[in-house]
Amino acid sequence: MPKGKTTMRLQEMIRVIRSARTQGEERGIIQKECADIRAQFRQGDNGERSHSLAKLLYVHMLGYPAHFGQMECVRLIASPRYSEKRIGYLGAMMLLDEKQDASLLITNSIKNDLSHSSQYVQSLALCTLACMGSAEMCRDLAPEIERLLRASNSYIKKKATLCAVHIIRKVPELAELFTPSARSLLSEKNHGVLHGAVVLITELCEHNPDTLDQFRKAVPELVQIMKGLVTSSYSPEHNVAGISDPFLQVRILRLLRILGHNNDTASDAMNDLLAQVATNTDSSKTAGSAVLYETVLTIMDINSESGLRVLAVNILGRFLLNNDRNIRKKNTLFSTYCTLLFLLYAPPSGFYCSRALELSLALVSAVNIRSMMKELLIFLSTCPPELRSQTTSGIFNAAERYQQSFVLHIYLLAGGDVRDETVPNLIQLITTASELHCYTVHKLYRALVKDISQQPLVQVACWCIGEYGDLLLKGECEEIEPVQVTEDDVLDALETVLQSHMSSPATRGFALTATMKLSTRITDNVDRIRSIVSIYGSCIDLELQQRAVEYNALFKKYDHMRAAVLERMPVMDKNSPGHTNGDTSGENKEPDPSKPKPVEAGLLSEPASQNPGKKCVMVSTKHCCVYVHVVLTETMRVYEKNGLSLEIQCDKQTETEVMVTLIGSNSTQNDITNFNLQAAVPKVCTCSTFKLSPVLARTSSRYSFQQPY
Repeated sequence: MPKGKTTMRLQEMIRVIRSARTQGEERGIIQKECADIRAQFRQGDNGERSHSLAKLLYVHMLGYPAHFGQMECVRLIASPRYSEKRIGYLGAMMLLDEKQDASLLITNSIKNDLSHSSQYVQSLALCTLACMGSAEMCRDLAPEIERLLRASNSYIKKKATLCAVHIIRKVPELAELFTPSARSLLSEKNHGVLHGAVVLITELCEHNPDTLDQFRKAVPELVQIMKGLVTSSYSPEHNVAGISDPFLQVRILRLLRILGHNNDTASDAMNDLLAQVATNTDSSKTAGSAVLYETVLTIMDINSESGLRVLAVNILGRFLLNNDRNIRKKNTLFSTYCTLLFLLYAPPSGFYCSRALELSLALVSAVNIRSMMKELLIFLSTCPPELRSQTTSGIFNAAERYQQSFVLHIYLLAGGDVRDETVPNLIQLITTASELHCYTVHKLYRALVKDISQQPLVQVACWCIGEYGDLLLKGECEEIEPVQVTEDDVLDALETVLQSHMSSPATRGFALTATMKLSTRITDNVDRIRSIVSIYGSCIDLELQQRAVEYNALFKKYDHMRAAVLERMPVMDKNSPGHTNGDTSGENKEPDPSKPKPVEAGLLSEPASQNPGKKCVMVSTKHCCVYVHVVLTETMRVYEKNGLSLEIQCDKQTETEVMVTLIGSNSTQNDITNFNLQAAVPKVCTCSTFKLSPVLARTSSRYSFQQPY
């Protein structure tokens, strides 16, 4: 750069850059200035070096390359002038990090400045070391920092404590060096030093649990400091919205939480203080709410008194009713903490536990479901018996809504406490997760063999064994260690359910249907299944008797269609008629006669003899299985979905037979292929079966069949 030429000052450069109209114009200005800055650096000590570095730091803040100024930072740090040192240290904090060799060059300069006579030069060195000091620099300079912790200057002590925190994080084995000095810092009156001391002690306790016993002796001192903050008069220097130094209060509360955890002596020493903070802190301001929140966390994490825990729960309840979003926010951390506070540490009173459970379940969302579910399941394993059913059902509903993979685990953990209406919900979820059918049937079979007292779990297990028994008998499962199960083992388990006095009629119905369905999934024990079914043909329970009679008829008269009737159920539509979703509230509604009704296992559930005015016809397609009552003089639409419409009408009726016509309509743009339909009638009638053409064209097709009866 020619001598005598003056460069643009920092303020003027900022103005010119901001006035640039385009990105290209801005780049041109910065490139020109960077060239001038390089020229200034090459000229040596001309009094402009600090100004040039300041301009380069602004360029760096705009996102442009500024690495060529690293060595200039080293030179300015070594300068005897304070103005140049200040810019040099600022540049080091912005342009250097521990990965660059240039950072090692300033170690000696920092060491010299830590012993400087000016506190401001010492402060520059401390701030730089705390900001970008590498592990090697921390090892070399740790003794100097420990010396400054014992200095008489509060300004230096404050910065030295925070520098010591950085050293401990970088080199944990150096923590022992600062332990003796940390305790003495609590006697300081300066709030800045106290804040740094509390942070340092907290870091020491977290990195070295062996120091906990030593610092627990300082609990009375911490309590006195905290009491002074709570009861102190107005101090404009430390007051934030009417709260005296809330930052220091929060730090002390966090340290007390660590020191009081699982320690009765330390907890007793801080109980009165926590009660005082909880009752005297104004929660109308954000600063006060922050202090109260940390107070609640501390109360719940130490061995506090039961009355104090009740007070903490009440504070959290007020938080949830607050209109301020900063206080009432439902993020993952807050929800997890609420679960911990409400459930794991709530008072033993049933009332408070119940209220806590309701609040925790209300906080579950798609964002925090995993963390919340973990804590809720922990509570489930230890909760009072009177809350077990409420807890299980609440967890189940939350899992079903947000994280369905937890549902099976909940059933295995507390199936006996799950309400009966959740059974169809779980069955519906199982049908949709085809990749987990093998895992599910293995897990449920093991649970069934282990305990048959949990009725909802037994019902779901029986249903799965009936549907996916072939997967169980294969003994192959990637998600779980498989156990070789024989056909006799499975039938023994189902017979145990059928014969047990603990089984409800509904559970026996599930078990009998599962046994029947296994007749198409096993090869060597069909006769045994036939024997089991025939036994229950004379059962006193009418529902079970009816099932057994119909199943027995399948063996005797309609064996040729048994495999088709007992094939695996299709994926269930959760919103299909008859699926309650576990919601039993509201009035019972009469079913719409124009819609088909589902049939368990594809079989009729109402004998025609109970309703002589109607004839029953079951219609089974690849994607649906419905039964309808056909009034002999009406036309009825029995199925309408995905462009396919099926209608049944009676064309001819005599005393001994009825002629039924089925009309199939295809409203889609293409022909429906692979379309098969079968019909069956109750045991009181002679069955006539038929199959449609595998292609249903885009026209209405009529198919007639006779039903003698």
